[in-house]
Order: sequence, then C-alpha cells, then structure tokens
Amino acid sequence: MPFPAAWRTDSTVTLEANLNGQRGPDPGGGGGGAPGGPPPPPNPPPAARSRAAGEGTRRRPLTANIPKPLLPVAGRPFLEHQLLALAAAGVERVVVLVGYRMHEVHATLGDGGRFGLDIEYLLQEQRLGTGHAVLQAAQRFAQPFLCLNGDVLVNAATLRRLAEAEAPHAMATAEVADTGAYGAVEAADGRLTALHEKGASGPGAVNAGLYRFDPALFAVLAGLEPSPRGEYELTAALEAVAAEVAVVPIKGEWLDVGRPWDLLMANALLLAGLKPNIEGTVEERVTLKGAVFIAEGAEVRSGSYIEGPVWIGPGATVGPNAYLRGATMLGAGAKVGAASEIKNSLLMEGAKVPHHNYVGDSIIGRRCNLGSGTKVANLRLDKRNIRVVLRGQRVDTGRRKLGVILGDDVQTGINATLNVGTILGENSLVGPGRAVSGTWGPGSRLL
Repeated sequence: MPFPAAWRTDSTVTLEANLNGQRGPDPGGGGGGAPGGPPPPPNPPPAARSRAAGEGTRRRPLTANIPKPLLPVAGRPFLEHQLLALAAAGVERVVVLVGYRMHEVHATLGDGGRFGLDIEYLLQEQRLGTGHAVLQAAQRFAQPFLCLNGDVLVNAATLRRLAEAEAPHAMATAEVADTGAYGAVEAADGRLTALHEKGASGPGAVNAGLYRFDPALFAVLAGLEPSPRGEYELTAALEAVAAEVAVVPIKGEWLDVGRPWDLLMANALLLAGLKPNIEGTVEERVTLKGAVFIAEGAEVRSGSYIEGPVWIGPGATVGPNAYLRGATMLGAGAKVGAASEIKNSLLMEGAKVPHHNYVGDSIIGRRCNLGSGTKVANLRLDKRNIRVVLRGQRVDTGRRKLGVILGDDVQTGINATLNVGTILGENSLVGPGRAVSGTWGPGSRLL
C-alpha cells in the first residue's frame, strides 16, 4: 500500500507525501499540486517527512542569503535531489515544514508537479528541537510515514528498504570512520538498544537522519520533557520505544551535508551519474571528455578543454582557452574566462572567474568576481588534512584538498592569493596582491 512522505530541510521545511492520496485531518494551510510522474514501484514506501526548520548556520557564509535546502549542487537545489529520490521511491504527497526564508522555498519548489509530487507547506513558527519538528505533522499523517533530515543525501533504494522494515518504526544507520561527530547507535537482533549522542569515538554506526514512523509515535513525542538544553529531542522518543524500532543499515550512497565543504562531496556523488548532453553552443576546437552537460543558452568558446563530470548551467560561458575538470558545476550565468582552470568546484549563479585564475576544490558564492591572476591554494605543503575556523572553533575538515568557501558578492583584486581553507563572508573585498588565510566575517575589507 502506498504511503505519504515528509522531510526536513534547513529553511524550516517539513514535507509530507502520500502515495495513495489518504491524509490525516487537515489543520489548514498548505497548497498543493497534481500528482503525476511514473507509477509507484511495487511495495512503495510509507509517507516520508523531511525536517527543515533551521537557518543553516553551520553552512555560513553560503546560507547568509539563501536557505540551506536551496543551495545548488549538481545543477539543482539540494532539496530537489531528495524530492526526486522520494518520487522514485513511490511517494506522491509531500508536506514541507517551512520557516527560515520560507517564501523562497515555496517559490522554488512550487506545487511539486514537475517532480510528480503533490507538495504542501506547513509553517513551524517555533523551533524547539527535533522531536518538536516531527510533532508538527501530527495532524497530517494517519498512516506510517518516512521522515528525512533535509540535509541528507539519499537514494530511492534506501528509502524503500526503510519503508519495508518489519517493525512499527525504523531508522537508518550509516557506517562512518568517526562516530564522534554524529553519535553512535547500538542495536541487537536488528532492533535499537541505545543511542549515544555524546562521548562516542572511533568507527561505527551512526544515526543517518532517515526514519519511518507509525503515527503512534506522536503520542510519545507529545509526552516528552525538555532536554537540559531546553529542546524536545527525537532521540529521547526513539529510546522510549527502542524495542519497536528496526535498525536498517544503509547500503549505497549516504552523506550528511552539514558543513559547507560537504557540498563538494555531494556534488561529486550526484555528478557521478551525469549523462552527457549538449543543449548550448560549443565552438570549434573545443575538447569534451567524459560526462559533460551544457545547458541551453550556455556557451563554450574555442580552445577550451573540459573533462567531466561537469555541469554547465544556462547562460554560463567558458573560455576561450579555459580548462574545466570534474566534479564541477557552473551555475546559471557563471563565467570561466581565458586561461582559467576550475577543478572539482561549485561556481554559483553569476560567479565570475574571468582571467588567468586557478580555483580548485572550492565553493564560489553568487555574483563573486575574482580579479585577473587570483589564485586559490587547495593543498598544504605537508599534505595534511586542512583545518578551518567555523563558528569560532577550529575544525578538521577531513579533506587533504580544500580551497576556499566564498559567500555571495565577494570580490578580489588582481593577483590576490587565497590560501587553503580560507572562508570569506558575503560582500568581502580582497585587495590587489593580498595573500589571505583564515576565516573572515561578512563585509571584511582585506586591502
């Protein structure tokens, strides 16, 4: 029997989706679209919810002007990749729980028709923890439903396995090298026995942020007491019904996209399945190797060399004599000019790398402009992991190669040098010939 679905994103978004059109009581609000798309697969998954009520502060400066679920990766907003996975898993109806910059989320996703989904919107006015976020959907689900964190990359096969687990509730787990960043999950005979949010270390299974719940969980959530940090925790509800929670190890791709540089890995994973397609203009003496997508209105000029996977958005320009290599995405209207090289990077809408530049393993925000000769370093001389300052703490990124994270509207003068792991807030300026390292807030003047 088909089910609804819902999920969370970082702009206070909760989504419900129904495969068979059945709904719980309607508390009002919403909007919707006509169901469509391909028929659901056999034994489609239950309803799914995605939680997305936060402001995405862990991904600053990228989320200063755009809600986290709309950050672009592999040619579309991140949240759309989740929607496509839900649709492929057989979901038909989705309810988006919105808050931060909610109008932008609504304007981008619309009624869901282009995904073959019926999308509704539900406002979460207060954000009081993960349990509180799930409880917002109590009047929306009369049958089992999927619940997804909105910053998780997942495929349809995992969603189906979660839906088919033989227990009242189910949670997915992922194997990681260091559980300290996530919290560890203990299970016995396929059922949950304990959750450890603090004190975990070393390799092991972690909470993947993907669930299937029976509506009976709402009563448990409603009875929760606030945690020491004053929030209603979903993990407390899960531990209360642990014997009824099936643990489903993930087989296949999974990624928690919680920090800015995680978008680079998400982009690489998603572009791995890119199909070559040329809709734009490609001049003579251009070399295309591997999977390269060139959108309508984009232009690749003579002498350019592109090694996929590379996604080039509408209105973007490449060359002449530019070098692009994967996994790289150029957003709408982006520019990579003469004698410039881009490697494994994301250039967002309107970003310009126009003359004699090198950008590797970096994220360049909307409308940024790098002056001629600006170079980005992406590898330490000692080849160690790159550490950055994020939210006041020095963090090991886990990456040997990481260039820069630039917020929107950053500009550099000619021959500027940006060192490994540099983070510049939106509207920052870097003067000609300056060498910059570290993390700088919005509007910084490094002249």
